[in-house]
This record gives sequence, C-alpha cells and structure tokens, in this order.
Amino acid sequence: MSYLDPRAGRAPGDDTNVPAPYSRHPQQTPPPWPPQEHTPPTWPPATSQGWQPEQRPQAPQSQPHFPDAQLPEAHLPQAQPDAAIEELPITEQPVAPRGAKGRRRAGRGQKGGKSRAGRNLPAAIGVGVSLGLVVLASLLIERRALLAVLVAAAGVGVWEMTKALTGSGAKVPLIPLVAGTALMTGLAWYEGPDALLIGLLVTIGAASLWSLADGVSAVRRDFTATVLTAVYVPFLLSFAAMLVQPDDGAFRVICTLVAVVLSDTGGYAAGVFLGRHPMAPKISPKKSWEGFAGSLTAAAIGSGALLFFLLDVPVYWGLLFGAAISVVAVLGDLAESMLKRDLGIKDMSNLLPGHGGLMDRLDSILFAVPTAYLLFSIILPS
Repeated sequence: MSYLDPRAGRAPGDDTNVPAPYSRHPQQTPPPWPPQEHTPPTWPPATSQGWQPEQRPQAPQSQPHFPDAQLPEAHLPQAQPDAAIEELPITEQPVAPRGAKGRRRAGRGQKGGKSRAGRNLPAAIGVGVSLGLVVLASLLIERRALLAVLVAAAGVGVWEMTKALTGSGAKVPLIPLVAGTALMTGLAWYEGPDALLIGLLVTIGAASLWSLADGVSAVRRDFTATVLTAVYVPFLLSFAAMLVQPDDGAFRVICTLVAVVLSDTGGYAAGVFLGRHPMAPKISPKKSWEGFAGSLTAAAIGSGALLFFLLDVPVYWGLLFGAAISVVAVLGDLAESMLKRDLGIKDMSNLLPGHGGLMDRLDSILFAVPTAYLLFSIILPS
C-alpha cells in the first residue's frame, strides 16, 4: 500500500506536487478527500509538470466551484424565484403593512378638494350660486335681461356641442347655428311657440345651405349633427322665454329652476350616502336608484311648498309638478351622459370649474323647461 493511498491515513493534498483543483493559487487547501459518492472527481491525476491553466477541465454540473474565475452568464446557475416574492403585487407605491393608516384611508380617497361623487364641491357650489344669482337678478330687476341671458347661454351651449361633435367626424356649422339661436329665442319671446317652430326650421335650413358649400356629401354628413344641436340646445331652452311671459312668469321660472336644483341636490346626497344599486351603469355609473328616489322626494316636497306659497297652487299639484320635473331632469342628465359616452369625452368643456362645461349644467334644465311650460299651462291656464 502506497503512502499516497487514502487508506494509509494521508490525503492527496499532503503532496505539495499536486495542486488544488480549479484554483490559480496552489497554496489553497484542496477540497476534502474522498469525494462524496454522488460527486465525480474534480481534478485530474498529478503530473510532473504541474498544473497548466489551458488544460483546466470543464466544471462538473453537480457542484460547480469557481472562487476566483469568471464564467459567462450562460454557465452560471440560475436562481430559483421565491414563491412569496412572486405573489407580491406590482405597484408604483410601496405596500403599507396591514393595519397601517395609508394614504387612501387618511384622505378618504379625495384629492384636490374632490367629493366622493367626483366633483370639486367648493368650486361647483360657487359656480352654481353665481349662475343662480345672475338668473335671479335678471328676473327680479329687469325681466328683459333674461332674454340676453338665454341667448348667451344657448350660444355657449351651441359652441360646446359643435366642438364635441367634431370628434364624431361631423363639422357642424357654428355661425348659422349661433345666429339661429338668437332668432329662435327672440321669436319665442315675442311671438310664441308657432314662431319658435318656424325659427327652428329656418335655422336648420340655413345651416344646411352653409354646409352645401363643401358639397352634397358634407350636407349628408353634417345634417344629423346639425339638427341635434339646433333642437337640443336653442329650441328647448327657448321655452324659458315663453315661460316668463305671464304676469307671474318670474315665479314660474324660479319654481322650475328650484325644482331642478332640489332634484340634483337630493339625488347627489342620497346617492353618496345610500347609493347601492346602479340605475344605468352603462350610461352613468354613479347614478343609483337610491339617488333617483332622493331626487323625487326632494323635488316633490320642495315644489309642493314653493308653488303653494308663491303661486297659490294646491299642494298636490306642487307635488306632481316637482316629481315630473325631477324625472325629466334625470332623463336629461342621462341623455347627455349617453351622448358624451358615445363621443368618448368626459365633459363638454372645462369652462366652469367644478362643473365642466355649461352644457353639463344645462342638461337637466333643457328637458325641465318645456315640461314646466306644459304643466303650468294645465295648472295655471292664462
């Protein structure tokens, strides 16, 4: 038995002529001998010429050991991903520990003064009060000033509609529609509903002739959008000019606007605190049946009291008036929401802080004013 045999009690590393495997430093301690059963030999037999770097064998696949050498990435062992790390959510913000008071809990999800319904509530209240004061002053100080207010409001609404409908590919002629707005409002003020209908037909005809300058195809392309704009904004809003004509016309307009405001406010409050069942999720996801019930209740009770004290109308007529105005106001809001969804826009414009565009405030009033005109013709015939 040789003295280099492991069974003689000496390890191969005791021989200084045999360097440690896979190392450029011969003085390092070699791996223990004998190797494990599942590990193949990791160094070649000793030679008299010593270790040659260019004769270095390939590393075994089972236990690579390269303390100083640098290998390409393809030969490095791949780290196994931790299952717990893979399950962590990928977020832009650090994940707070469970039970910690995070940003959403501390701020209740409100940013920049926005309410739980998505509005900038202080700005919305300020703008709404300002618009109401302008209308109230025109009614109580000089009634003819309401004519200028209606023309200005309808003109801005037409501008917002033409701008929004551009996204659908239609080019609604703005100038003839704005001129037709003043025409329809004036005819309704001085001549009544028959003249208003004539003004609507003249406005549509003038706008179609304007589009004809771009060819017959332009008329076919823009006709539907032109009729929609002319009917939706100036025609419906011109009923307010006829609503104010009787001696108590100022009170009629005030009762109509207050009913719309009560419907909007009651629906907002009930929807925020009690809303659970969506009313029309594909059109307006924030509207709920609980909010609609709040709109009906607030408008009916408020109108019943207001019509009784201002116009000496029986309470049951006031309740019916408020409920009807609330229904058409909600329908007007849903109609504009459906139009905006089809056009792929959120607001008609950013003209009014907290509200969006003027049309976003007129949507309920546009349907309420003709309804109020018809109801008052039954309740209070002149």
